[in-house]
Amino acid sequence: MLRRLYDWTMSLASGPRAPAALGTVSFAESSFFPIPPDILLIPMVIARRERAFAYATICTVTSVVGGMFGYLIGAFLFIQLAQPILEFYGYLDKFEHFREDFNAYGSWIVFIAGLTPFPYKVITIASGATALNLPVFIVASILSRGIRFFAVSGLLYLFGPPIRDFIEKRLALVFTLFVIALVGGFVAIKYL
Repeated sequence: MLRRLYDWTMSLASGPRAPAALGTVSFAESSFFPIPPDILLIPMVIARRERAFAYATICTVTSVVGGMFGYLIGAFLFIQLAQPILEFYGYLDKFEHFREDFNAYGSWIVFIAGLTPFPYKVITIASGATALNLPVFIVASILSRGIRFFAVSGLLYLFGPPIRDFIEKRLALVFTLFVIALVGGFVAIKYL
């Protein structure tokens, strides 16, 4: 089953609609979608190595724009939905303390989260909810997402055929490691 899924993904990755799908997933992942764009980026670069840096650019730009959408979700829906609930239960003061701490280290939090498998949408929404300085948020997002996607694409560009052979020979292992990283991100949310 994994082999058929892999072959199907590889055929889609080299298709004409692949860049649009990559941009859509990258945008959505930064604001509300649970699946990271790496699931499309990696097979797309493997299928067409000469487009590696174009794909990294698509991921970076759409991820940052999606992050700004997540920021808006946090800024506007927080006030309408979460703030009255926090106030009702007497936690609004605690949130204000959290807001101060988040804003004190916000650029680092955004930067680190943008590099890791940690679900980036959580940070984009929290940034809006805490009113993190928008230019700081954007710069940290551009740097971290750019480093992440260009590093993945660059490594696949440099080591393309061996990486593809490794993935094809050890598909179950690669899939298992990906799932562990994805689940680890959700576990990190619960305990942070």
